[in-house]
Amino acid sequence: MPLDRPLALTQGDPAGIGPDISLAAWLKRSESALPPFIYLGDPVILAARARLMGLDVPIRELEPSAAVSTFADALPVHPIPAGAEIAPGEPHVATAQSTISAIETAVNLTLEGQAAAVVTNPIAKSVLYEGGFGFPGHTEFLADLATRSTGKPVKPVMMLAGPKLRAIPVTIHIPIHSVPAALTEELIVETCRIAHHDLKERFGIAQPRLAVAGLNPHAGEDGAIGLEDRDVIHPAIAKARKEGINAFGPLPADTMFHDEARTRYDVAICMYHDQALIPAKALGFDTSVNVTLGLPFIRTSPDHGTAFGIAGQGLARETSLVEALKLAAQLAEKSEQATG
Repeated sequence: MPLDRPLALTQGDPAGIGPDISLAAWLKRSESALPPFIYLGDPVILAARARLMGLDVPIRELEPSAAVSTFADALPVHPIPAGAEIAPGEPHVATAQSTISAIETAVNLTLEGQAAAVVTNPIAKSVLYEGGFGFPGHTEFLADLATRSTGKPVKPVMMLAGPKLRAIPVTIHIPIHSVPAALTEELIVETCRIAHHDLKERFGIAQPRLAVAGLNPHAGEDGAIGLEDRDVIHPAIAKARKEGINAFGPLPADTMFHDEARTRYDVAICMYHDQALIPAKALGFDTSVNVTLGLPFIRTSPDHGTAFGIAGQGLARETSLVEALKLAAQLAEKSEQATG
């Protein structure tokens, strides 16, 4: 059943490639079978970027309720002024509040039922930090917005989902030397719980199989190469299994991601950021999507950054954004069918 509400697409950093790939995605709306979205950002910057790139994209400012009926003929925009004149590839701290407002608006529209899901373009965390942003990244900010809106605590879980691999990092944006201390039995179990729940409820996998990676080489070799695998990860897996979660491991990470190994599980639970994202991006850089599990709304994002160096040059590929939009629509349709 086609969506009767648009996806809420944030502008990301307006100096990055968010505007570029949003324009390019809309232009390929028919051949990509793209679900309708409304762009939350500055229409002046979006129009200027289209002119710079030589793209013929009619832009129409309107309310979300009119976006679906308008999408075939014009790119719908919910205007959020950037706060400064912006040149492609030249980020400015004055736009930080605009970037934040776009995310807040997307979440509010989705929780209010005016949008079907949140899709976020890439942000530059350094720019936001300079503007007073108090969160490590997108994921943590979205969780805070959800908690404030619903009054319920939220534990967000980041998953990279591609055609060849789904991968979740238990710890995310922390230095590698901080990972062992951050890994706890409860954190691993909670991550497994959320992955199990969302893969069942949102992805429609009846009995999700969770392959849990070890932290150390060879998964620690029973304490010979570090104690975390034996003393933290293994007990966490045992606890998850007692709860009915089909988790197994810890597995040596160097043998988890080849073709045959990936047929044995539905998601890889990894211990740190690069352990999950390196194989995910290597196996599907243009087709993988960042999905946030554990939220009371659907959120997806391209799996790449702002790419300031190529902004406005017509070089950015819109493939990952297209996949993020399509996955968000698929998850939203399943959610509507389940509740309807």
